[in-house]
Parts: sequence; C-alpha cells; structure tokens
Amino acid sequence: MVPSQATPAGETLAVRVYYEDTDAGGVVFYANYLKFMERARTEWLRRLGVNQAEYARETGAVFVVREVSIQYRRSARLDDLLTIRSRITRIGGASVDFFQEVLRGTELLATSTIQVCCVNVDTMRPMPVPEPLRSTLLTFISE
Repeated sequence: MVPSQATPAGETLAVRVYYEDTDAGGVVFYANYLKFMERARTEWLRRLGVNQAEYARETGAVFVVREVSIQYRRSARLDDLLTIRSRITRIGGASVDFFQEVLRGTELLATSTIQVCCVNVDTMRPMPVPEPLRSTLLTFISE
C-alpha cells in the first residue's frame, strides 16, 4: 500500500493487486474491491488523525457499513497498481455517504456508493458523528 493523499476534493490511495486478491481466473475477486475501498476510507481517517480503535475507546463511536452499491466496469488483474479515489457526498446526523472509484491508471474499473453509520460501540445503536470529526469531514463534502 502506498501512503494516501487527502485533498479538499477527496482522498486517493494506491493499492497493489496480489495473488490473494485474485480468483482462479487471475482477476480480482469481486468482493475484494470492497476491501480496497475500506482501506482507502480507513487511511483517510488515519491521515485526519483518527485511529479507529483509539477513537472507539475515547468516544464510544465506531463506523459500520449500512449500505453499498457497486458497479463493475473492467477487471483488475494480478500485479496491477490501482488507485482508490474517495470523496464524501453527504453527512447526516449519524451517517456519512462516500463515492469511491477504483482505477488502473486512467481506466475506471469500478464505482461505488457506500453509506457508513456511526454507532455506539456497546449498544450498536446509531449515534451522532462526534465533534470535532464531524466538522472536519464537512470540509471534504463534494458533489
């Protein structure tokens, strides 16, 4: 994995495709695109100073995926260097909506909309996205 880069337009993360990511046909197994996207969102939070394990202990908040829609356009293959682009499109009271793209160079391989929900780590019930993280994330909203 290559370090991520956060900008007001969003976040990018480079990911190399390994054997473990591919199926018997030598292409990336469909569910692994979601893993790549998860890594990109996690690294974005890390760059913002949020270690999710520490954040859960300090605030009682964790983020869980509530909804996913993904469109596959082209196949990634072994040893490809992929770029995962992420941007926030909406922040609700307890939710954050992301739009993510997987690219090989300039070729678009997959797009996804993902909604994560902030929940209390003990009850798993929705809770507001805590400040100051909420205010920080608001600065990254793009259409």
